[in-house]
Amino acid sequence: MFEEASLRTPPQLETSRLLLRGWRGRDLKAHAEMAADPEVMRYIGDGDTLDRARSWREIALHIGHWALRGYGQWALERKDDGASLGQAGLWNPPGWPGLEVGWRLARHAWGQGYATEAGQAAIDWAWDTLDADQLISVIQPGNSRSIRVAERLGMRRLRETTLKGQGVVIFGIDRPGAR
Repeated sequence: MFEEASLRTPPQLETSRLLLRGWRGRDLKAHAEMAADPEVMRYIGDGDTLDRARSWREIALHIGHWALRGYGQWALERKDDGASLGQAGLWNPPGWPGLEVGWRLARHAWGQGYATEAGQAAIDWAWDTLDADQLISVIQPGNSRSIRVAERLGMRRLRETTLKGQGVVIFGIDRPGAR
């Protein structure tokens, strides 16, 4: 079912090292470079890389998700130098298995705790802002890095399923005090 558009502008969140902010036109170059990297895209959907035009459409998709749902993925920026690191936030298009918290970082940002930091900020914002009892993360079984991030965020393995023809593991976390 299609929900009424909220036309919400993404709030800017700040952690000790990151800005989680709305998408800007200047994000296209860094996003396109990240989405063209086969290692970054290996566990995203069918693993295909994106060209510049598809990267632009993906940014527009994220902006539209905010407008239609009132939440979505933020662009990630390192506070100390303004470097683009990737994206993180919430995702829940029609037919999705639940309200997902997810992340995708450029390879130069891997292994530094940014995904966990951004994921926690998104979770905290969701608990403070949205009426959700549970958040999930949809992760392909071979993606050990994302599985470790989900576990550091306090998520537990809920089930295995198939989503868009791809085997995935659903991790989840319940709202504190729920259940």
